[in-house]
Amino acid sequence: MKKIVLLSIIVLLSGNIKLFAQGNEIDAFTLSTSELGGTARSMSMGGAFGALGGDLSVIGNNPAGLGVYRSSEISGTFDLSSVNTSTNWSGITADRNKKRFAADNYAFSLYFPTSADGIKNWSFGFSYNRLKNFKRSYLMSSKGQPYSMADFVAWRAANAFGYNNGISKDDLTLTDTYDPYNYNRLSGHWLSILGYEAGMYDLYPSKSNHYLSAFGLDPDGYGDVASPTRSSLRVNENGRSDEYNLGLGFNISDFLYFGVSLSIANLDYQYSSFYDDEFQTNNRNGDYLYMENRLNTKGIGVSGNIGVILTLDALRLGVAYNSPRYYDMTDYFAAWAGIEIYTYPDPKMDNFTPEDSYSEYRFSTPDKWIFSCAFVFGQSAIISSDYEIMNYKNMLFTDRRDDAGFPANDFINEDYTYSHTLKLGAEVKPTRQFALRAGYMVQTSPMCKALVNNDVEVLPAGTIPHFTTVTKPTNYYTAGLGYRFSPNFYMDLACIYRTNDSDAFAFSNTYSNRPEVEIFATPAKLKTKTTRFALTLGYKF
Repeated sequence: MKKIVLLSIIVLLSGNIKLFAQGNEIDAFTLSTSELGGTARSMSMGGAFGALGGDLSVIGNNPAGLGVYRSSEISGTFDLSSVNTSTNWSGITADRNKKRFAADNYAFSLYFPTSADGIKNWSFGFSYNRLKNFKRSYLMSSKGQPYSMADFVAWRAANAFGYNNGISKDDLTLTDTYDPYNYNRLSGHWLSILGYEAGMYDLYPSKSNHYLSAFGLDPDGYGDVASPTRSSLRVNENGRSDEYNLGLGFNISDFLYFGVSLSIANLDYQYSSFYDDEFQTNNRNGDYLYMENRLNTKGIGVSGNIGVILTLDALRLGVAYNSPRYYDMTDYFAAWAGIEIYTYPDPKMDNFTPEDSYSEYRFSTPDKWIFSCAFVFGQSAIISSDYEIMNYKNMLFTDRRDDAGFPANDFINEDYTYSHTLKLGAEVKPTRQFALRAGYMVQTSPMCKALVNNDVEVLPAGTIPHFTTVTKPTNYYTAGLGYRFSPNFYMDLACIYRTNDSDAFAFSNTYSNRPEVEIFATPAKLKTKTTRFALTLGYKF
């Protein structure tokens, strides 16, 4: 209820139609997360390189590692990945798989010795790194749920401005002289407009601004609302988030290493979904509804990183700070919806959002602290660990033009907390040329219990009501090997296995000003398993 009231107040006070077209707390999380990446050596050790340095993956995390270099280096990493998803929606299972091959990391560092007192050498580094691969596909299929998409959209329209305070039928009706998509008061309710114009729901007789699903009712609005006998949701995600880093690292008396770097990120996220419900009404099968969504989010972001490494014989300690990444974003989106109800005078209806719809805004991710520790046993073995902490309450949306607030910011503050990441790595060299490596990485979910349990309503982002919540920590299991063909040329190989458990929702639970749920949404269990093989070729000079 608190969310509904807050959204209503902001919508009424705002005159900017683009402000609410896309972007909720789930989108913020999607845009803020990254995956294990870098060189094959770094990934095979779980990414635990914050106190080690001497690897080109460190530029965007702890740039002090550049100061550890004693020569120049260039490398490139090639990645083959397979993403498998499996869903279980009320006992019906489905699997999907996607494969990808790409060059996910290439970098170089230039080493410069000095004769100055204190600073023994410094290095300049550049790296390109794939922060996240969005490529994923999943299918949810069920023999029937208590509520349909029509029920959810009707409830959203009937309670758009607070419980039992809905949008008037005249405001939802598209005419030659009136377009509800361009009416400021409705800028946060495009899904309600789309559903109404597509015929998913209608006004309940004799009750002002109260709506019910059209399925199961006669054309005059009487009867019993029907539950779907079959529901399905198909989601395809694609795109990537890339990072380009420029860094400087300094060696102070072989005791203290200091570094800074600037990161520029390029984000391209593509989302498409197709949802449908089928009904058995009036002893007849075949009534149905569908909704299709497409979204392309593009953004350019900038952030800064600073770090130090302290060496005490075999012990190395590191600390680094990664600033928030400040994005300038644009969403391009489109949606279509339709129904077929055989008992209606016009059994088929369709509607779509305005062409060339887009939204412009700014977004900043959480900042990050990295604390590292490692033991280096000469040239024979390494044990290392990193601990990272991020406060996801610090995710922030702002409008590009007037810095107006987004309602999603208040929901972020309610629904998110800290995320903790632990990275562990080890390397053993049976010979000076050959190395064996292993690692482990775990990330806790920053989503609060109420969000994970669907005890709070997640407002639709534009016309997209579908979302996922992370229910368990994400785990990475890594292993690899390295071989030096000569003092200059080397090869590293890594294998990474990632597991992630989520709940996938076609739409959210809805809540009135009473504690009980009005519309109940049954989630699907979504498991994502990713297997990656990475090969790095490098040359020191």
